[in-house]
Amino acid sequence: MIKNKFNYILEKLPYKQPFLFVDRIVSLSEKGIIGSYTFKPTESFYEGHFKGFPVTPGVILTECMAQIGLVAYGIYLLGEEGEVDYSKLQVAMTTTDIEFLKPVYPKESVTVVSEKVYFRFSKLKCKVQMHNAKNEVVCRGIITGMLVAK
Repeated sequence: MIKNKFNYILEKLPYKQPFLFVDRIVSLSEKGIIGSYTFKPTESFYEGHFKGFPVTPGVILTECMAQIGLVAYGIYLLGEEGEVDYSKLQVAMTTTDIEFLKPVYPKESVTVVSEKVYFRFSKLKCKVQMHNAKNEVVCRGIITGMLVAK
């Protein structure tokens, strides 16, 4: 049952390749979400960031945290409030405050842990952290966004 709920949320994400940065949802509750993604060495942004020494750009790390920790989680929270027409889902990230601590390289798997600060009037604010495979914090911060299904 829970696995089906996870897959259902993944299907409702408003992203597709090559701009989908969620592989799976690991855990989900009223308090938060945990999900993961593995950065493929073929991702287009590695070609130019940096020449001969590919590193995942901070904006992509932020996007990965937002897709898991804000959008996937927001889809769950909206569903808990009642019937939602996800085909009309509108998402807007409104603020971010991210601290970058360690680089992420091609082939690295990361885990995003997002904890709800609040969700009201369609606005979701979350405290997020991204961990590498060694469970080291790669980046952390606050992401806020609006999720509306009109």
